[in-house]
Amino acid sequence: MRNIFEEIVITNKFVIQNAKYVSIKDENIKEFATKIDKIKVNNWLETSSYDLLNENIEDIINFLLYFEAIDFSFWGDPKWSIETNEGIKDGSIALMYAMLGYFRKNKNFINMNKEEFRELLKGNIEIPLLEERWKIIKYVNNVISKEMDGNFYRKIYNLKTDIELINFIISNFKNFKDERIYRKRKIYFYKLAQLLTSDILHMREKKEKIKVDYTNLIGCSDYKIPQVLRALNLIEYNLELANLVDNKIEIKENSEYEVEIRASVIYVINQIKQLTNNINSIDINDYIWLMGRDKKLIKKPYHLTRSTNY
Repeated sequence: MRNIFEEIVITNKFVIQNAKYVSIKDENIKEFATKIDKIKVNNWLETSSYDLLNENIEDIINFLLYFEAIDFSFWGDPKWSIETNEGIKDGSIALMYAMLGYFRKNKNFINMNKEEFRELLKGNIEIPLLEERWKIIKYVNNVISKEMDGNFYRKIYNLKTDIELINFIISNFKNFKDERIYRKRKIYFYKLAQLLTSDILHMREKKEKIKVDYTNLIGCSDYKIPQVLRALNLIEYNLELANLVDNKIEIKENSEYEVEIRASVIYVINQIKQLTNNINSIDINDYIWLMGRDKKLIKKPYHLTRSTNY
């Protein structure tokens, strides 16, 4: 079976070894690793709003497939937001609120039409990449209906390791493809596929009390985690890239800037993992992501790339 995680580590290491715009602060990484060696991080869904964990496991897994298929690219000025029963929310949390409301009434998205979808995500502005999100919903519906008898959860029921599950997701849902070309070499990220794999296995472990394996997962290379890595002084941008990011100038998808920023996430998380004894890479990923919510951590802007991958 293809070991996607080895490919992710190897190809992202290649990027960092050849990087022009991003450098790694090795001594700071060593210091950071000693501080977090024994942390315990709960999966982010365990503390998420809207009582998702109160649903049965089959509904949770079927919902997560759709939610994480379109959980990308919320940035803008102004940023897309919606009114919820907990106030105004934006980003992934707002998307979850909107989609859960529909899912709880219908148990799937099979019969949703485009106007219902547009109305579902209606906010202060039109959500970025609305058309792309709708195409993905239709595509996932088609795969589920024609190839999985309408039920994703039952199809993956016997897949309890991250290697098995991520291979299944990538093989069956082309929307989770997340690759770049850097110096004529293919680079693998699979951010949303890793996120979905992690969330499915964590939820099944918690709700079904079964043994699962998510120890091979690496990390979810997005725009928030590199922002935190930079704030922690674990990575550094050169003047050219820093000027683009700090002045909120959009960076093109598959540019060397973008690939090097994203590769730094995978590389740093893997380095921290090598320096610790008691923590999984995906826990390191989640811990750093949660640090992004700390208002005391002085953060410069995150990079702006419009993408369906993150």
